[in-house]
Amino acid sequence: MTRPNVLVLGFDPYRVPISDADAVAAALDRGQARFAELDLATETCLLGLDDDVPAVVTSALTAQPWDCVVVGGGLRKPAEALELFELVVNLVHRHAPQAAIAFNTSPEDSADAAVRVLAA
Repeated sequence: MTRPNVLVLGFDPYRVPISDADAVAAALDRGQARFAELDLATETCLLGLDDDVPAVVTSALTAQPWDCVVVGGGLRKPAEALELFELVVNLVHRHAPQAAIAFNTSPEDSADAAVRVLAA
């Protein structure tokens, strides 16, 4: 059996205005380590505010078949990101319709979110 392929979409902590980018980057690293612990293949697509989001996300989504796409909390939690969140979810739906969609609560539990929806 092949390892599930998981794409994680989120903000690049060094390219968005946040108070402690180093702490978020460290959490992302711990989250990636968790994917390895669970034997999940993963790629990360981190966005900046100046990115052409549809182009960047579409490129990541079409790079290979994904079993699961995790949409990070930074894209969905702040009210001012609602339109971006809608855009990303609809891009996933359009370009990776076979993928389960998961939502994390922090960068560290992205792998657990993927496992949760892949098991459903």
